[in-house]
Amino acid sequence: MIKSYGGYFMHLDRTFAVLGGDLRQVDVANRLLARGERVHALLMEKNQLLAPALQQAGELRQVLQSCDVVILPLPLTTDEQTVNAPFSGKSLPLEECFRLLRPGAAVFAGKVSRRARELAERFQIHLNDYLEREELAVKNARVTAEGALAIALDELPIAMFQAHCLVTGHGRVAKELIRVLRGMGAPITVCARKYKDLAEIEMEGCQAAPISQLAQAARNADVIFNTVPAKLFGRACLTNLRPETLLIDLASRPGGVDLAAAGELGIHTIWALSLPGKCAPLTAGDIILQTVENCLEEEEL
Repeated sequence: MIKSYGGYFMHLDRTFAVLGGDLRQVDVANRLLARGERVHALLMEKNQLLAPALQQAGELRQVLQSCDVVILPLPLTTDEQTVNAPFSGKSLPLEECFRLLRPGAAVFAGKVSRRARELAERFQIHLNDYLEREELAVKNARVTAEGALAIALDELPIAMFQAHCLVTGHGRVAKELIRVLRGMGAPITVCARKYKDLAEIEMEGCQAAPISQLAQAARNADVIFNTVPAKLFGRACLTNLRPETLLIDLASRPGGVDLAAAGELGIHTIWALSLPGKCAPLTAGDIILQTVENCLEEEEL
């Protein structure tokens, strides 16, 4: 039996396990419980925000083999060996986790590594990476942009409407940054490679500059938001920055800034990884759950 609650699809005959992770996972478990689902919260016993009704999870093997849907964390693992579980005193090897899952269970995780996927295949587990879903990426981009703005507001000694902002790249996060920065009245320059992007940047009301002019554009910036996961800001480029410039790197590993050079040159640099889980974990948890529900609906589970 399926009921729809404000866009969510609740299957009254399913049992969920939410295993490991940070406050995003706690939020997922709490939301499922509030919706009346049968849910077990595992490897998060040290988190005080977990609903009291979920504190007693039961024996891991028995619980996992009874669950129809298993929601694993983002990232699934931080060491390639164990499930990411910062709020637990226990450790669960990835191989053991997959071995314990019930055959046919719908299993979800974020940022699944090659090794984790190979392990899942060995145990015939169909592992869905919700980080690869478009709807999650779109919403996470907005949360990331808002988190980056919060960092700038906290770190800059001037108001945003006076801060000359430089954004590198024109992907999802960069476009959301443009929206929130324009809302603050900030003057914005955006560096991109493609002529199509440069044209769109102009239509968005920003100053467009080819990436070949990055060093020149950076010289005038009060705050720089890098979204490109390539070393655009090497020593040669960093020497063009003013000492008071704030550089916020939003790029995934390996990042876009030579951090050693930035330190030597005295450039205030913040590598702001995984902002949704840090600055708005409850919103990020809601986005993950919505994405999982979309997958379940598509697969009619």
